Formats: sequence, structure tokens, C-alpha cells
Amino acid sequence: MLIAEAVGQQYRETGWFGVLFTAILVSFLLINIQRAKMGKNLYIRRIAGLNAIDEAIGRATEMGRPVLMVPGLSDNVNAIAVQAINIFAYVSRLAARFANPILLCCYNAAVFTLAQEVIRDVYQEEGLLDRFDPDSVRFVSDRQFAFAAGVSGLILREQTAATFFLGEFYAEALIFAETANSIGAIQVASSTEATQTPFFIAACDYVLIGDEFYAASAYLTRQPVLVGSLVGQDWSKLLVIALIVFGTIFNTITVQSKTTKAWDDDNGVYKDVSERQNDPKQSFIQQLATPFLPKMEVERPKDPEAEANK
Repeated sequence: MLIAEAVGQQYRETGWFGVLFTAILVSFLLINIQRAKMGKNLYIRRIAGLNAIDEAIGRATEMGRPVLMVPGLSDNVNAIAVQAINIFAYVSRLAARFANPILLCCYNAAVFTLAQEVIRDVYQEEGLLDRFDPDSVRFVSDRQFAFAAGVSGLILREQTAATFFLGEFYAEALIFAETANSIGAIQVASSTEATQTPFFIAACDYVLIGDEFYAASAYLTRQPVLVGSLVGQDWSKLLVIALIVFGTIFNTITVQSKTTKAWDDDNGVYKDVSERQNDPKQSFIQQLATPFLPKMEVERPKDPEAEANK
């Protein structure tokens, strides 16, 4: 009973508006996923960093050196790790066509198992299963800096021509980027940790920032669920922006004020002060915005003359 009350607490606090708003956002996602499954060509803008993927693989093929990929340091198989592996499946597909060797280094055992199966399926779909090397997908270590040292050693020993760092990265981000930069490798990176993005920007050639990481996976794989979810989220963002703009303009126009007397300590007299009126019949938009609007509370000392007249 207590769990049920805790789960629905946010909806009881916002009333019917919160339930309706959540239902609209969810409907945007479901509608666009269904549109994608029906074969509708939902438009997704191509990100500049995606062009760098083809460029990096082409460069590695020309040099005859491997492509290295790291799907972050996720502690388990989560959405971030899956998104990174989806992108790496596209990279592996291109590398397989050109008979270019790959290296995929994993931090977590579950992610390693998933990545190995995905890459194997990619080679099989291309009819090149005989080119798949099981050792190309490696479990390095589940300790942060041991993993960083192992991957850095592979970059230096194999002299990788292209590196892809996509996923959850922490203090080891700059270690990877600087190591690959020292041998002249072309780098495409993205971190879901905002604190590490500046380090990738400083040391890598191309960086996917924020939602571009998820958009890249949807654009490359064209999976209906990913594409539909991405477009549905864009619709939701547009709705939220429209509500903010409308609410700001409407509340600015309709807000009422009244004039009251307030004591002016500097001049020793009462003067007119305008404060926000708490009208019980105010609009629904105003009721929503009231907790977030600044309140003008004025402390008024008693008027000695008025007290004497009483």
C-alpha cells in the first residue's frame, strides 16, 4: 500500500494536468514508433560526426591498421551500452566489407558477451563469417584503471588507425584520447558524462554531444523503435517549449496587481506599493505558475496616528 502511494504521489500533487501531460508525451512516442513500423520515412538530420565514421574506417583500410572500439565503462548491459554497440555494429559491418581488422574492448563481462554475439551476427549477415576473429572482441578488465592501461597498451602495440570511444567514460577518458592522439589515430568519441565531454573535445577529432549519441544509433540502424522514440521525443520537446512560451506570455498579460500602502523607512512616510494579487478566480495557467513566481511580501509597521484614532 505504501509503495503504491509513493509511486502515484507525483500525479496526486499535480492533479489531472500531470496525468494528461504524461499521457500526451507517451502517446507521441507510441504514435511515432507505429509510424516507423508501418514504413514511414521519418526524417532524422544527419550528424556531422557520422561522416567521420566512414572517413575513419576508410583511412584505417588504406593504412592496413585495425579499428579499435570501446563501448564505455557501463557496469551492466544498459541503454547506453546497447546504443554504443549498435553504432559499433555499423562500424564492424563497414570494416568487414573491406577486410579491415577490428578490436572491441569491453569493461563488463555481460557487455562483452552481448558485443561478441552482435559482431558475430554482423559478419554472418555480410556472408563473411570466416573473417570473424573471436579474439577481436575482448574482455580486458573490470577495474577502471587496469582497463585504461590495457586499452592504452593495445592502442600503442597495434598502432590503431581509428578509435571509437562511445558510452560511459570517467577519469580514464583523457587517457584513451591522449594515447590515441599520440599515434595520430583519427578519433570519434562521445560520453554520456557531461564532465568528460570537454576532454574528448580537446583531444579527439569528432565528438557527439548530448542527444547526438542516441540519434547516431537511430540514424545508422534505422530500427523502428529507436527512430520512432527519437522523433517522439522531439515532438515532446516542442510541446514543452510551446507551453513555456505560451504560459510566460499569457501570465504576463493577465497578471493582476493592486496598490497598497507600505512604510518607507528612508523617508518616514507611507507610499503606494504594487504587489501581486492573490485572486481565487485566477486562470489555470496562473495557478500552475504561482509557486514559481516571485512573491512581494512587505512588512508594514503600525501607523501611530491610526492607532490613536481607534
